[in-house]
Amino acid sequence: MRLGPMELVVILVLVLLIVGPGKLPQLAKAAGEAIAGFRKQTDDLRKEIDETVEEVKKPSNPS
Repeated sequence: MRLGPMELVVILVLVLLIVGPGKLPQLAKAAGEAIAGFRKQTDDLRKEIDETVEEVKKPSNPS
């Protein structure tokens, strides 16, 4: 489900009304940091899964 431009405008206006224009930069910074942290965690998890899959794919040596 994707948000269209009109939905984004409505959300932005609601956030602006609730938070106020003074705290909007702080909120944007916190949201950006949260998104960056989430992306880092998902990248780390993806890397770990890929490494595990590669280990499982390696042929085992019975010797």
